[in-house]
Amino acid sequence: MAGLFDKVEQAHRDRALPLAARMRPRTLEEFAGQQQFLAEGKLLRRLLDANRLGSLIFYGPPGTGKTTLARLISTKTAANWIGLNAAACGVKEVRAALQQAADTLAREGKRTILFVDELHHFSKTQQDVLLPELEQGTVIFIGATTDNPFFALVAPLLSRSHVFEFEPLSEEALLALLRRALGDASRGLGQCGVSLDEDALEFIARTADGDARRALNALEVAVLSVAGNAAESRVVTCQIAEESLQRKAIRYDNQGDEHYDAASALIKSIRGSDPDAAIYWMARMLEAGEPPRFIARRLLISAAEDIGNADPQGLILATAAAQATEMLGMPECRIVLAQAATYLACAAKSNSAYLAVDEAIADIRNQALLPVPRHLRDRHYPGAKRLGHGEGYQYPHDSEAGWLEQDYLGIERNYYRPVNRGYEAEIIRRMNERTGKDLPGTSTE
Repeated sequence: MAGLFDKVEQAHRDRALPLAARMRPRTLEEFAGQQQFLAEGKLLRRLLDANRLGSLIFYGPPGTGKTTLARLISTKTAANWIGLNAAACGVKEVRAALQQAADTLAREGKRTILFVDELHHFSKTQQDVLLPELEQGTVIFIGATTDNPFFALVAPLLSRSHVFEFEPLSEEALLALLRRALGDASRGLGQCGVSLDEDALEFIARTADGDARRALNALEVAVLSVAGNAAESRVVTCQIAEESLQRKAIRYDNQGDEHYDAASALIKSIRGSDPDAAIYWMARMLEAGEPPRFIARRLLISAAEDIGNADPQGLILATAAAQATEMLGMPECRIVLAQAATYLACAAKSNSAYLAVDEAIADIRNQALLPVPRHLRDRHYPGAKRLGHGEGYQYPHDSEAGWLEQDYLGIERNYYRPVNRGYEAEIIRRMNERTGKDLPGTSTE
């Protein structure tokens, strides 16, 4: 009788579980993402196959499978499981868990996985408590954290652990999870008789920001909100998906016209010196799920193509913004990208360097190649002097002005024509001063 009651109680608990919990993968083959360390031949898979697991640190954003993978490892290794949350326990609970693991090992010869979620909440003292047992191999320790472990954890714990960084799930991986949940009648939503418009499904996958838990929870809300309707009305539209995520669906195709049109509008707004328009198009792209890295690359190109030497600081700032984007990610990197976009939009403009290199490339492709003038050729090898290479070359630093009139091309060509704007006006002044005449196509007046 007691066993029957236990089964009934467990059934009640299972029904109360949210969809994300019910749809947890049961095998490594069902696990989505993180193939950078879990695919065949990768480090974690090799450790699992060899049953040589030590201490592991799982680091990454929410909903990427840290807890799920830890449970799958427990199943695969047939290890005992103890789970703690660092935000809700102290040294006493940690010591008790370690003692329980030691007793199980001594009594049954069975190792225990001690899983600590939100590990960054542990103080230095709490982390230090773990070290002796980790050293002796009493437990297989797995810690999960959303904070960078190299800042949040003590060095001795890091030195005893393999650190694995989890990446946000791709849109394709999330779509596969959502479709599996829709079709699964035992654990998922297959019994509800609800269908989803494809654009609604894609919207949930796109706006979940790589978080499987968030995507599945939104799917459950959307499906249950129409499950009680008449059969012909059991369809989740994009509008219902918006309401479920409490986020507006922005019409945007990452590989289609909206993607290219928005990117074009951003660049043309910067070129046209309109910071407000540049900010709008950039914000629209970010809100639609455009990878910030793509926007950072476009700003780098614009800084060289449209601003150029009229404001050389533009390329420096755009490069710094691209690096900061890689370090920060969303949502913080939006601030960095906004600073770069507005600076570039307000900067003086010149495409002279861009035109110069394209004209030079056209000449190289379409005209006879110019030989390197003899006085510019390399003379740092035996025999170069006998060939006359380098003879007549004048070293500019020997001049008081740091410049000497000298032929560097062998023919008259004019590729770089700076404009009389921003810093290029200073370039024109310097070059005219050196030559004693106005550069072709330029004037300082």
